[in-house]
Amino acid sequence: MTYIIVEPCIDEKDASCVDVCPVDCIYEGEDQYYIHPEECIDCGACVPECPVDAIFPDDEVPDEW
Repeated sequence: MTYIIVEPCIDEKDASCVDVCPVDCIYEGEDQYYIHPEECIDCGACVPECPVDAIFPDDEVPDEW
């Protein structure tokens, strides 16, 4: 399981998640951040830091995203 960043992050780009990631697997894309699935260690440290609740385990993403 890995975590993914979904649509609420678009144009938000707060970077709180980047600051807490122990393996630096969160990268800045053109309009949002993304998590590199092969680098993510599934620790979940980023989830509570996201101000727009845009980070989910890949198997728990709400249907709306």
